[in-house]
Amino acid sequence: MIEHVETVVLDSQGVSAWIAQDRKILAMFQVFHGMGADFVIGANTIVEVSHTRVNLPRLQWVLSRVKVEMLTEAAAKASAGLLKTAGLHGHKYAIDATIAEVALRQPGPVVMLTSDVDDMAQLCGHRVRLIGI
Repeated sequence: MIEHVETVVLDSQGVSAWIAQDRKILAMFQVFHGMGADFVIGANTIVEVSHTRVNLPRLQWVLSRVKVEMLTEAAAKASAGLLKTAGLHGHKYAIDATIAEVALRQPGPVVMLTSDVDDMAQLCGHRVRLIGI
């Protein structure tokens, strides 16, 4: 069991589950909120979750409750370094690398809710606790 979490990072699946009001995710969020954890996403996650069927008012509500980290030149270079270190490359891993970079620079302990535990484990190592969704 997790005793304390300072930051919860969400990938696109985590944000999508929140928008959809998935009961399991909402229950986890209540626990993390009770710990005083901050919820964080990368700016490019907004692009990833936006599509014609997304509930825009719900998306806006979710976005009002998270800290959105910008993808700067320095962050992009750090993300590229994570890919290189992990031996990964290409567009398949690009967004994952930017989300991993966001997680690695947050105050810890950090938890990430992700649909891609295997790739995130390669990118984050043991510095971020990964929870599969």
